[in-house]
Amino acid sequence: MGKLTVLVVVVFILAAVGGALYLAYGNFPVPTKHVEMVVPDARFPK
Repeated sequence: MGKLTVLVVVVFILAAVGGALYLAYGNFPVPTKHVEMVVPDARFPK
């Protein structure tokens, strides 16, 4: 493999690991609004 290909693969792997760590440890705000939906009986087969 050429040096450029190795560099591209390493950058891609680091970006994937960094994105996974950000999603795993990020402090995202949790939705606080309660969602309630009435589903009619006609939508379910008998």
